Amino acid sequence: MALDLTNHTFSDTLVILGAAGLVIPAFTRFRISPVIGFILVGALVGPAGLGQLVPQLPWLYYVTITDPHSIEPFAEFGIILLLFSIGLELSFKRLWSMRTLVFGVGAAELLGAGLLIGTGLYFLGQGWTGALGLGLALALSSTALVLPIAGTTSAVGRSAFAMLLFEDLALVPIIFLLGALAPAAADAGIGELAGVLGRGAIVVAILYVGGRLYLPRLFAQAARTKSPELFLAASLLVVIVASMATTAVGLSPIVGALLAGLLIAETEYHSEVEVITAPFKGLALGVFLITVGMRLDLRMVMQDWSLLLAAILGVMAIKVAVTVALLKLSGARTGTAAEAGVLMASPSETTLIVLGVAATAGLIQPSTAAFWTTVTAIGLTVTPLLAKAGSFASRKIEERDLDADIAANPEITPGGTVIIGFGRVGRTVADMLKAHGKPYVAVDADIDGVAQARREGYTVMFGDVARSELVDRLNLGHADALILTMDDPVLTVRLTRRVRNWVPTIPIIARARDTAHAAELYKAGATDAVPETLESSLQLSEAVLVDLGVAVGPVIASIHEKRDEMRKEIKEAAGLEREPRLRRARKAEA
Repeated sequence: MALDLTNHTFSDTLVILGAAGLVIPAFTRFRISPVIGFILVGALVGPAGLGQLVPQLPWLYYVTITDPHSIEPFAEFGIILLLFSIGLELSFKRLWSMRTLVFGVGAAELLGAGLLIGTGLYFLGQGWTGALGLGLALALSSTALVLPIAGTTSAVGRSAFAMLLFEDLALVPIIFLLGALAPAAADAGIGELAGVLGRGAIVVAILYVGGRLYLPRLFAQAARTKSPELFLAASLLVVIVASMATTAVGLSPIVGALLAGLLIAETEYHSEVEVITAPFKGLALGVFLITVGMRLDLRMVMQDWSLLLAAILGVMAIKVAVTVALLKLSGARTGTAAEAGVLMASPSETTLIVLGVAATAGLIQPSTAAFWTTVTAIGLTVTPLLAKAGSFASRKIEERDLDADIAANPEITPGGTVIIGFGRVGRTVADMLKAHGKPYVAVDADIDGVAQARREGYTVMFGDVARSELVDRLNLGHADALILTMDDPVLTVRLTRRVRNWVPTIPIIARARDTAHAAELYKAGATDAVPETLESSLQLSEAVLVDLGVAVGPVIASIHEKRDEMRKEIKEAAGLEREPRLRRARKAEA
């Protein structure tokens, strides 16, 4: 059967798949977020871009998207899968522990930002009902973009997720509120809202009970078949049924998708489900971003760029101020509050939905809706840039605060043994040094890890050793030893070479990924390089021999002998002379 290339939906689908195949590798190659690429592609090939030239150049039909509405269902499915994947990373216990942040900070952020934005628009001449609708719409932040960037485990990610979750739950009440404010609305609007929430509560309860009872059995049967296709089908079935159930009673389908993810997260199959649905989520999210780009009319942007810029900056400034203030009041650190505030400053994909409802209800003019739709699309486009700006601001703020803290605590002054990298390996080294009464100071670039370690009594300072000025501050010329535990092979080699050239006599003990990396470290001047693969294999051998009944003494002796033998082989592979460089340097000084 011949393919009908004149079919709008089929042609647009081919363009989208081709764009995904080009955008993701091309932008990843240049270390640019694919988010920007998808939005730019949508603006380029959409109806307001090259698509408008199809009557003059018919061949453009095959590389443009002429019907933006035909791909919107794919975009909506992408958002559903995104919320489903977020649910997989959570649990009901963790969600319950966040209830204060969700319904406290989350509610205050949405209402506070919405009230301030709406008040500003009211004084600029917008009617109060339209100002309220625009304020609530623009106060929303992008779940689709923020959470993949921030995650849900970091301090910033937890704060952002709590606020975004409340916004997603509040979407249905906002839509009903705007409908009730419509000039032609009946007084039954509030009663209808109460009915939807009541039916929604019943459906959610049924899904919860049914999921806890039947999901483990469903996935157990799918797993027994050892068929990835059946496992995927079962996963998508759960998402679709839950989303359809919540949609049928008037709630958003994303509520059902989130609930489906939470239910599967309580089973032992959540990791497999997360892996098997990830490609679909990424592709569908890309389609959504292309639809966002289609809403960008580049000619309008060029004509009204000053007004658009003022609108974007005004909305972002209000949202940043409100978010930072609320997170600070809730006890978050300044750096965390700043990063979360900047990251959530742009409007949301759900802003487009609320704008459409407000326009349909007659609360705002179609031209006003078009203007703020453009503002939203531009805001979504710059979200990855906001993430980088927020991270930079957070780092500078935390570095300033910790520098002041270090200056006020003389015991943090670098000296003794210097440990660079304070993850699981660095902590273990610090514990052993402390157990034997040896002074140390550790340095790490993870501000959350540094703050936690400081609270637990470790001597840790915040800093990025990739910056040469920080290494100079460590005063390594007077240190007893330097221990490198970072999981960054290139930086470890570079830092080893630099310190060895600067301080020839200091012992440098470095963590290596494997024997090849250890050989590079020896060439760079490391005193000892400890390959993770070597040590894990030796520990495994020791456990096996002891369990087989071999005496502990001979086992330990043979392990030490094997370690020395393999280190000698690594040094020979590195082309080093028998006499270590450290010993030669000390002899020269003597």
